Amino acid sequence: MSNASTPFRPFETNFDLNQALNTLKDTVYGADDGEMFLERQRSEALLLDDGRIKTANYNASEGFGLRAVNGETVGYAHSTEMTQSALNRAAETAKLAIGSGGGKLADPPIPTNQRLYSDIDPISDTEFSLKIETLKEIDSFARELNNKVVQVSASLVASLQEVEILRPEGTLVRDVRPMARINISITVEHNGRRESGSSGGGGRHGLVQLTRPENWKPNVIEAIRIAMVNLNAIPAPAGQFDVVLGPGWPGILLHEAIGHGLEGDFNRKKTSAFSGLMGQRIAAKGVTVLDDGTIPDRRGSISFDDEGTQSQKNTLIEDGVLVGYMQDRQNSRLMGVKPTGNGRRESYAHAPMPRMTNTYMLGGDNNPKDILSNLKDGIYAVGFGGGQVDITNGKFVFSCTEAYRVKNGVVGAPLKGATLIGDGATALKHIHAIGNDMALDPGMGNCGKAGQWVPVGVGQPTLMIGGLTIGGSKI
Repeated sequence: MSNASTPFRPFETNFDLNQALNTLKDTVYGADDGEMFLERQRSEALLLDDGRIKTANYNASEGFGLRAVNGETVGYAHSTEMTQSALNRAAETAKLAIGSGGGKLADPPIPTNQRLYSDIDPISDTEFSLKIETLKEIDSFARELNNKVVQVSASLVASLQEVEILRPEGTLVRDVRPMARINISITVEHNGRRESGSSGGGGRHGLVQLTRPENWKPNVIEAIRIAMVNLNAIPAPAGQFDVVLGPGWPGILLHEAIGHGLEGDFNRKKTSAFSGLMGQRIAAKGVTVLDDGTIPDRRGSISFDDEGTQSQKNTLIEDGVLVGYMQDRQNSRLMGVKPTGNGRRESYAHAPMPRMTNTYMLGGDNNPKDILSNLKDGIYAVGFGGGQVDITNGKFVFSCTEAYRVKNGVVGAPLKGATLIGDGATALKHIHAIGNDMALDPGMGNCGKAGQWVPVGVGQPTLMIGGLTIGGSKI
């Protein structure tokens, strides 16, 4: 393991650059594409539960991955041993994908100096004692703020990912990717009933700003507010209703319900509900959806993707019409289009694939208050927890963490146990109103695909969607 106090420079400390490049060139001879991806990653997680530090974890790892791509076939090998002998062994494995060869190396990514975040180390930018003190202050503040608080769980998580990508034409690119996050979960009790609420956020910046009281106190207040709302919640109705979704984090429904379906690999293989619909109307007029990895300091942003392609602002749906998919280099080549900077991987131990960055819907012209006042009989969903989607048909199920019954435009009782059920393709066409209050989430999203997890962002304005099925306990 290299010294964490010094910059990650594997071609100065572990490999001879020319020798490694020759090995890479030999590996991809007769292939369409390939690269050597090198990574060092460190992370720290501190969790306080009921006034005591319950978890204090520090992890460090480094390694490389070697890839050769020939048509639809990918050969990939990785190792934690950062030596030329390990690279030679990996090359023998990766070359199995080439077969008889016959490929022609695709044009390399265009180099970029784009920098969307600083190279600050969020683990060391804050004294360890201050992190512990902050967590304890969060616990004390919550209990002093509301005497119904019976449990407080708070965490501070920071990580630093350093990557280098060596390509067969000799290009070497380097990125330093910080990440910091705070999460607060609070349980309240009244007359024997317990309910919880949570709040948090973060992004590609230092941990120091999250430890400032002016930043964490609003999260405590919000978590208590949600918990108190749920303390008075009544069983959710079951049936078909119009639904108004709040701005910001509810964009996670958009992410799951249609985002994955617009990734290039699913469409190339024709397993997406949106396959073969390029240029066709797939959503109501006014619906414009983007995937944008270029927003400074956002959780899902990347200066360039894990293949070396510059991150981009990509329009996926424009005024209801499908105009683009998210692409990595392999799928874009096979589909005859340009890569979009969406080739992402969890770590050196994984091959890249098309993944979302920050996916959001643009705002419209409607006042959010007017959208709610026009809801005659439905549900106002403000917060979401877990959800799942079937990519092949777009069907989704999402649980609400904060939702309200609405009748004749009046927001009524909060609901407990509400789930939203539908399919992305239908929901897009049944968007009846789009608010002018587009907001991004506070920076807490993770996305899973094929066993790989990457940080993402979501966002949307207030939306009214007609005819969603609500799964509840009251008929």
